[in-house]
Amino acid sequence: MAQAWGFREHGGPEVQEFFDRPDPVPGRDEVLIRVEVAGVNPLDHLLRAGLVPGLDGGRPFPRVLGMEAAGTVLALGEDVDGLEVGDAVFGFALTGGGTYAETTVLSAPNTARIPAGLSPTVAATLPIAGTTAVDALDQLGLPAGATILVNGVGGGVGLAVARLAAAHGLRVVGTGSAAKREHAEAAGVRFIDYTAGDVVAAARELVPDGFDGIVDLVGGTALRTVAPLARDPRKVVSVGDMSVPEIGGCFVERRLDRENLERSARLALDGVLTPVITAVHPLSDAPAALATVENGHAAGKVVIKVA
Repeated sequence: MAQAWGFREHGGPEVQEFFDRPDPVPGRDEVLIRVEVAGVNPLDHLLRAGLVPGLDGGRPFPRVLGMEAAGTVLALGEDVDGLEVGDAVFGFALTGGGTYAETTVLSAPNTARIPAGLSPTVAATLPIAGTTAVDALDQLGLPAGATILVNGVGGGVGLAVARLAAAHGLRVVGTGSAAKREHAEAAGVRFIDYTAGDVVAAARELVPDGFDGIVDLVGGTALRTVAPLARDPRKVVSVGDMSVPEIGGCFVERRLDRENLERSARLALDGVLTPVITAVHPLSDAPAALATVENGHAAGKVVIKVA
């Protein structure tokens, strides 16, 4: 039996619980791994709340929390190519296996080997934050010297976008709360504290002619407040608000395949996508790890050290 942390029904933190379960049996195109590190993301509590049913895998309750992990392959399902038992890997639990657990199954086409020199802790942060940053900036396709606004720059994805944008030679401005300033400025961001006054006025003071692109990590009113700052509304890409086409922008086009994971890993090795990991929790402290992210207090990336 392996320990896991998840939820017994859809709802808030009150439905979360620890439980033991047998090691999952990997199905077709799945690999069973011993989890070493699991990444913590806002998507996790949205899945717990039942807000993204298309990603829950249809597994019975209790369900395990978590969508990304790094670990060691213990067994292969049918039709798995390119991975072997004993490989150190990182990837997505897209079929509902969950990653806040001692063992889990990952989707093999969405799993890659961890390259030599990259730690499992860093690798576990890349499936969501790393590949999202790559996808958003590829979608914008801005040339060096262009200006970009990262709306909600302080979290794991926002900092990844900022670092990658700066590496591409873009001029980066980001919005966030005061607690996020230090890490954002260390990533080369000209920071705007959205709690300190008029965000639009502050942004126009920094970039009077408007931004060549906007990557939004917040959505809702915050997105609609800053969207007019884009010189071309088609250059507004949102990661968190699927209604963005209503204002002329577009939702991020995600690529979760092995090739994109490998690309993110290379960028991390090069120091471009090195995550800002602000908290490492043991599995026994998983409730506090998710609470930090769910409450919006994570200034960077939070991970759970399982092994």
